[in-house]
Amino acid sequence: MRRDYWDDPKAPKPTSRKPSASVIVRDVEAKLLLLKRPDNSLWTIPTGAIQFGETAAQAAVRECREETGLVIHITRLAGVFTDPRHVIKYKKEVRQPVNICFHGHVIGGELTTTKEALEVRWVNPRELNHYDIHPAIMMRIQHGLSSEEPYF
Repeated sequence: MRRDYWDDPKAPKPTSRKPSASVIVRDVEAKLLLLKRPDNSLWTIPTGAIQFGETAAQAAVRECREETGLVIHITRLAGVFTDPRHVIKYKKEVRQPVNICFHGHVIGGELTTTKEALEVRWVNPRELNHYDIHPAIMMRIQHGLSSEEPYF
């Protein structure tokens, strides 16, 4: 079970920090790749923990394939997001995430749902307000869609 907190004074205190990678993927029509998480039913971009023996960019590529079936190529850095207002509570851990977010484009694979994604779809950025997206993820998306400069 997972619960995300944002700027909540009642949120539990973090007990760990764990690096993760995410990726903003857009198609030829500039639609954004989103997936619906099975653990909290929120919409997100492909995201996951960086494993031992891989770079942050490799983790973003792996996570995208695991969650959506798509193979991507990383094109640039969107930013490094470490906002202490975001806390994630798991069963035995309360994490303050450190996320390295990239931009990427599809080079292969086939869009599909997986055990890590209840739904996967291409979304027009103008329609993002119709999706339940955590504020920390929305911050990554909005910055990635509006700036060529990485966020720090």
